[in-house]
Amino acid sequence: MTLHSLDPRAPWVISTHDLGRRPGSMLRITRSLPAPAEIGVEMIGVPKDADVELEIRLEAVMEGVLVTGTAQAPLRGECARCLEPVISDTEVSFQELFFYSAEDAAEGDSILDGELLDLEPTFRDAVVLTLPLSPVCSEDCTGLCAECGVRLADAEPDHGHEVIDARWAKLQGLIPEHNNDQES
Repeated sequence: MTLHSLDPRAPWVISTHDLGRRPGSMLRITRSLPAPAEIGVEMIGVPKDADVELEIRLEAVMEGVLVTGTAQAPLRGECARCLEPVISDTEVSFQELFFYSAEDAAEGDSILDGELLDLEPTFRDAVVLTLPLSPVCSEDCTGLCAECGVRLADAEPDHGHEVIDARWAKLQGLIPEHNNDQES
């Protein structure tokens, strides 16, 4: 089994060197990090390289390092109803145990790479799980007109289209338009 080696200069790679391996020791870290690429769902996500405010607590436990924290990040996307831009912020909480060795970990668990841990997958999972699948610009967004595509919030209050029943459409041409100005 080969472990890939983490780059200690990567922004989301955290060193546990100052924490040590003595259970009960704790270390608090506050950082502003650039957001990784492609964090989001189809209509909304965290823009690449946006500032993510991170507050974490590292705790040495018997099996490894327990990371508990919060992250604040901006969100950008588009309204699922009217396609207008949606701009907001999100705050997520997360907790992950990074095991000292692969022997103690189960499949899918996070493992320390020497004294380094990669927090990006933990952050990514926490954010994606909180994102709305259908974001809206406002709760009362009326969306787009199904006939012409105009944004209903910008349209006249009486916006509408004459709908002709397809069963009667061929009869329309049989009766000439009646004009009230030309009475006989």
